[in-house]
Amino acid sequence: MGKMIEVSGSGVDTTGKKNCWEHKKCGRQPGGHKAAELGVCPVTTYGELNGAHGGKNAGRACWAIAGSLCGGKIQGTYAQKLSNCWRCDFMNQVKKEEESCPIGFSATRLGMDKALEKKKSGTHGMSFAAGVEAERH
Repeated sequence: MGKMIEVSGSGVDTTGKKNCWEHKKCGRQPGGHKAAELGVCPVTTYGELNGAHGGKNAGRACWAIAGSLCGGKIQGTYAQKLSNCWRCDFMNQVKKEEESCPIGFSATRLGMDKALEKKKSGTHGMSFAAGVEAERH
């Protein structure tokens, strides 16, 4: 699976942005009230997307993680779940919050990976869409 980043406390970063498990109040994060009964959702421990859209692990990129447990059910592959995600109030909230940011919003794992790479290297003046478009040329 990739690196795991520990989830502790509320999981809200310094920007005050909520992760999906906080917004949905599912209790499926490590130590959450439903984790022992129903299991830990992979979104909460998926460290490769830590920082995407300002979240912990994949907490603000849950739509990009196959096998996420939104609504208490495994959502399946990215292609299978994305149509549900576009109707999700949380994904749309993240989209609204991130569209005006310098890095922007991405619905794809590739876009998020590229933005995180740019963020780490300090070249984050380009949006997700512009970065993906630049890769095509």
